[in-house]
Amino acid sequence: MTRDASRSERGESGRILIASDHAGFALKEVLGAELRRAGFAVDDLGPATDESTDYADFAHPLARAVSAGDAERGVLLCGTGLGMSYAANRWPGVRAAVAWSPQVATLARQHNDANVLVLPARFVSEEQGRAILRAWLDTPFEGGRHARRVAKIERDPEPEA
Repeated sequence: MTRDASRSERGESGRILIASDHAGFALKEVLGAELRRAGFAVDDLGPATDESTDYADFAHPLARAVSAGDAERGVLLCGTGLGMSYAANRWPGVRAAVAWSPQVATLARQHNDANVLVLPARFVSEEQGRAILRAWLDTPFEGGRHARRVAKIERDPEPEA
């Protein structure tokens, strides 16, 4: 997983946010520990148990922090990943990508500069979750033509004539 030197070379801090709903709670605990072992300072935004919760209550605070620049990256988990991604992507500057494989996580970083990783906890094992997280953390944004495309995400769409 990403070493401190790699993060500092890319201008990243060692702080990462993580949150889930009840369906993602167990995998959140596993991935939070994985991040700590890798040297990240992890801010766990909840929940504290696996009791039923609403995903938006946890997605919005994490996405708000990323949008405001208070955190560079975050990890969200729910059953399918979809609810968390819908809520997170409503915030300016947030590019929350649902990744179900390391390849998807890699492309989300390379081509879309995804700053929030969303995992579908009911559809990936702990081992798969770790591999997806590692791929996302270790992959830099390629920039170039992708930077132009990512910049268009924040613009209001213009009607074509």
